[in-house]
Amino acid sequence: MSCAVERGIQHPSAMRATSQLPARLLLQRLLICFFLLSIAAGVTDKLERGQKLTDGDTLVSAGGSFTLGFFSPGASTKRYLGIWFSVSNDTVCWVANRDKPLLDKSGTLVLNDVGSLVLGDTSRRARTVWSSNFLPASAAAVQLLDSGNLVVRNGSSNASLWQSFDQPSDTLLPGMKLGKNVWTGGEWQLTSWSSADDPSPGDYRRTLQTTGLPEIILWYHDVKTYRTGPWNGIYFNGVPEARAYAGKYPLLVTSSPWETTYGYTAAPGAPLTRVVVNHTGKAERLEWDASSREWNRIFQGPRDPCDEYGKCGPFGLCDPEAASSGFCGCVAGFSAANTSALVVKDNADGCRRAAALDCAGGTTTDGFKVVSGMKLPDTQNASVDMGVTLEECRARCLANCSCLAYAAADIRGGGDGTGCVMWAYAIVDLRLVDRGQNLYLRLSKSEIDGRKRFPTLLVATTLPSAVTILLVVFMIWWRRKNRIIGAIPRNPTMAVPSVSLAIIKDITRNFSKSNIIGQGGFSIVYKGQLPEGRTIAVKRLKQTALTTKGKNDFAREVEVMVGLRHGSLVCLLAYCDEGKERILIYEYMQNKSLNIYIFGTPNLRASLDWVRRLELLREIAHGVAYLHAGSGESVIHRDLKPGNILLDDEWKPKIADFGTAKLFADNRTGHDQTIVISPGYAAPEYVRGGEMTLKCDVYSFGVILLETLSGQRNGSLQRLLSQAWELWEQNRIIELLDMTIVPLPKSEPEILPELKRCIQIGLLCVQEMPDDRPAMPEVVAMFTSTTSQIDWPRRSVLDSRIVMPLNLSLELDTDHLNPTAIEVRSPSSRSSYCCLASNQSN
Repeated sequence: MSCAVERGIQHPSAMRATSQLPARLLLQRLLICFFLLSIAAGVTDKLERGQKLTDGDTLVSAGGSFTLGFFSPGASTKRYLGIWFSVSNDTVCWVANRDKPLLDKSGTLVLNDVGSLVLGDTSRRARTVWSSNFLPASAAAVQLLDSGNLVVRNGSSNASLWQSFDQPSDTLLPGMKLGKNVWTGGEWQLTSWSSADDPSPGDYRRTLQTTGLPEIILWYHDVKTYRTGPWNGIYFNGVPEARAYAGKYPLLVTSSPWETTYGYTAAPGAPLTRVVVNHTGKAERLEWDASSREWNRIFQGPRDPCDEYGKCGPFGLCDPEAASSGFCGCVAGFSAANTSALVVKDNADGCRRAAALDCAGGTTTDGFKVVSGMKLPDTQNASVDMGVTLEECRARCLANCSCLAYAAADIRGGGDGTGCVMWAYAIVDLRLVDRGQNLYLRLSKSEIDGRKRFPTLLVATTLPSAVTILLVVFMIWWRRKNRIIGAIPRNPTMAVPSVSLAIIKDITRNFSKSNIIGQGGFSIVYKGQLPEGRTIAVKRLKQTALTTKGKNDFAREVEVMVGLRHGSLVCLLAYCDEGKERILIYEYMQNKSLNIYIFGTPNLRASLDWVRRLELLREIAHGVAYLHAGSGESVIHRDLKPGNILLDDEWKPKIADFGTAKLFADNRTGHDQTIVISPGYAAPEYVRGGEMTLKCDVYSFGVILLETLSGQRNGSLQRLLSQAWELWEQNRIIELLDMTIVPLPKSEPEILPELKRCIQIGLLCVQEMPDDRPAMPEVVAMFTSTTSQIDWPRRSVLDSRIVMPLNLSLELDTDHLNPTAIEVRSPSSRSSYCCLASNQSN
């Protein structure tokens, strides 16, 4: 009984201990949760402008899949900035400073104040080790996505200004591309590391061949070592293994006027995967096994001796099951070109035809032999037509005596396939593969099984057709002899690509009227949409403007314009000079031009507060200073005005309209002497005698400044300048500000001295004598240092109001035409020439 009682009743101290146990567990769990939350709070995937990432810090993608930070590969002590898989810290998929390692832990990654992503070495006077290549004006943050892509984003949208996926290292992740951007001429490719401890670019490259049918090539320096076989609509013909994992990692090949690319995606729930070209010359696809925590290889190329490029020579056939015979043989109808016992097994000289073909003069007795189970030959020099049937392909090949073989280009529809690939040169790199395709090989009648007769193709060449052919040949010769006027030299170093008219028609819906966003006397501007969603402005010069001189000027000016790159200038993206078309393509400015907001309705004026107006003027000054002294040439814009200052989606100003009216206005003042003037913005010396110097742009900038702060147009009577000088002399300059529309903020009293100083800068710029005006770099310095003393502006004793040009040979511009002319003066030469840019408001 006592025992039962003892077992049933606990001691009071034991009861207290038991009751306290859940409380202790709860407290422990709470502490653990708080600890984990504190750790998580320190993890971020983003670096804002002005923030730094030092060695030891990391960015972790939102889903935790990828980490960015500093690392040392293998046994190396050098430091690199890279991205790696979070589940496998030694699996690095991207490296920023491949060529420039850090020698210690002094590296710092920063999105600096001007929006550039820069990797610096703080132990060596902040030497720049690596930086991203984009215009930095709108960069607001850099973010590591859960795809492994490091992107620099625009502050007001999800558009990326730069991304690491466009600069691959040795690894291809889902969502990345290999191939060529037709629009820019850029290429995406993988480059191996030099060794396991050295991520600098190594000996091997993996690219997408974009001529013929797309196929992936592995290179050792400039020598092909392996290829996957051409894309057949489902997979690369020589890699049938891809069918096994295509459900998890769907393959995608894109062939369009914009790009020819290969990539793949990952299905939801699929394991992590990567494709890597390693320093040993192998391309591998690997898949992460979470249970064993290791990477499993699911494909490797090259796989066997038959994957060695061109192993068996021209018309040779490699059989991976024929090791005893050296793997190499010949296709039907061919025999070894070199029968020496020492070289038969290697067969590097390839094979030669056993019987000559019979095709000449439009007739043939040849036929085709089906060679089954093939990895199709290299298509680099093959002709491709996706729009015909296989039967039509056969007829074409038979009718062309140069055609040696043909095959289907697309097998997605089943059966024998569709489309047409034809080879007219030696067939190279042919091998047997599982699920291979049929190759239709041209042979002489004597080599065809059963000696079956084939129909003869007759081509009747009549006298009229012969005359037509001769005329066509003559026209080709004549056009080559006489170059098209105004053709732009194809300089491979030019930073701006030439694009085809077909592409431009596609993005503007064949120059649809509904796409027109502006036009003037010399051009029409269309809104264009690129496939990835980017909007551009397409400026098409009118046919009436395309005189012989105009074409030549267009060509000369595009060559000069490609050298102008600044965050405050509208960027020339591409051009077209095909046939009779002369077209310029620019970045699209969503908020149109400055004049809308300083002369428009009260609501529009209120869009620009005083802080924003001051910032606009500072950045415009930087842009003009760059034109004058920062581009390697002294570029005179000659038509600075608010209508030629465009605003992007973040209200950043971009100087536009470089040269169209100057190029195409009637030449009334002698050779290259046409001068176009926008009333109210032209300097006095320019209006009176046509004297053009850099100080003319300074004067125009001063007028823009005063108009931006006052909300008033200056006009040909110079009313605004007269009012500004009078208020300045009476010490009432604050009355010039557009107070009724944009009142001064009470919370920012310090803005008033800045506005007064800004007006003083404007008056310095519009002084009568050019020598009294500051140079634009000096203007920039005045904006930058707000406490430094600046000169007192002096009004000329002469009446500076200019009503009409004194030189009647000068031509007066109107806002309707909105033209621009610029002049470029080389610092080392007195000769001048023009350069070109544009915008959508024309």
